[in-house]
Amino acid sequence: MPGPLEGKVALVAGATRGAGRGIAVELGAAGATVYVTGRTTRARRSEYDRPETIEDTADLVTAAGGRGVAVPTDHLEPSAVRTLVDRIDEEQGRLDILVNDIWGGEHLFAWDTPVWEHDLDKGLRLLRLAVETHAITSHHALPLLLRRPGGLVVEVTDGTAEYNRDTYRVSFFYDLAKSSVLRMAFALGHELGPRGATAVALTPGWLRSEIMLDQFGVREDNWRDALDRVPHFAISETPRYVGRAVTALATDPQVARWNGQSLSSGGLAPVYGFTDLDGSRPDAWRYLVEVQDVGKAADATGYR
Repeated sequence: MPGPLEGKVALVAGATRGAGRGIAVELGAAGATVYVTGRTTRARRSEYDRPETIEDTADLVTAAGGRGVAVPTDHLEPSAVRTLVDRIDEEQGRLDILVNDIWGGEHLFAWDTPVWEHDLDKGLRLLRLAVETHAITSHHALPLLLRRPGGLVVEVTDGTAEYNRDTYRVSFFYDLAKSSVLRMAFALGHELGPRGATAVALTPGWLRSEIMLDQFGVREDNWRDALDRVPHFAISETPRYVGRAVTALATDPQVARWNGQSLSSGGLAPVYGFTDLDGSRPDAWRYLVEVQDVGKAADATGYR
């Protein structure tokens, strides 16, 4: 049976690993053709120097039931992004879903380090990777997306607008980057809404990305072994959970009701009825406010 996104075309910018990969795979599972971009390929690694590649992501999309197309792209290079969008136009003649998930700043910020002590070059590089890339991609991709009514733009960030408004996020540069992406979705909502498209900001919760699992010395099949050292990790979620959130939005005929808003995977799960891969519905942002940030003992009961 054809999936609900059969015939739809998506671009997941920043799909090498983590949330981007999870989103791309779930869009593929719904039948979409998904262009996946990133800087790490089977021939060349980015400065992350990790094994995940965009070709691997494209293969996972295809295996899930869609069609994955890997296009190596540095989203800091406007000409490269323009070439990418021209290719999508030439091959598909349409773009229905744009997911801006470009990040690349994992090794560029220091926890609880004030701006005057933080490495300036790394901080500015982080802002370019996390903010400028999104602006470049939107500039070049939105004319194609707006060619047909009903397009969806998802700006992926870390934290809801409410949580980030009241909470200092890691460091000056990290805080600024993630808050900027939230504001991008708000601004795009004003620009796209009257033109028949929808823009939202979307955050996963505590993501069990490849990097996070490696950091805790566990795998997806034994991630709970890390709870003795990191008890609040009990609220974590797979990258596919936020992918299911994007798919739910993309298949909602009334998605415009969310235009310009800040959303989360855990907040959308009960609205649309999806779950994480284990059948649970972790609500990390409510958990952080009500349990972790107020110093309570780790207990995810009632939060997943």
